[in-house]
Amino acid sequence: MRFTRPRDLVAIAAIAGLLAHLLLRLAYDSLPPLPQLAGSTLFVIAVVEVVLAFSMRARVQRRPGARAVQPLTAARTVALAKASSVLGALMFGAWTGLLIFILPVRDSFPAASNDLVAGVIGTISALALTGAALWLEHCCKTPTDAPGTD
Repeated sequence: MRFTRPRDLVAIAAIAGLLAHLLLRLAYDSLPPLPQLAGSTLFVIAVVEVVLAFSMRARVQRRPGARAVQPLTAARTVALAKASSVLGALMFGAWTGLLIFILPVRDSFPAASNDLVAGVIGTISALALTGAALWLEHCCKTPTDAPGTD
């Protein structure tokens, strides 16, 4: 299993942003207003993953008092991190597509000012989730021996 490449996440975000923007161009006037805290769930997941990352880091580095990590647990944690980084990039693209659509038309639609707040919260939360997931994935790397030691 390879670690997540940032260029893959950028591509996912760009495609999601484009699709969200196009969908909003077609149907924004028929959609209900977004809840202002719609994207905050992503932030909660990000906080949980940061806590898990520090725990896994201590376990992988075999710090005193930390239990050893089982290989299957590490593999599942990396899978969670990879899925979360993809979700974060996808939602970042979608929320950014919303913001790009709303900023020029916020005077034309009454719900746009409310959706602007939801878009900002969602974008920040998606970035936090992507960062937390990449940190969690990094914390699952096994320590390598120094060159020349056997």
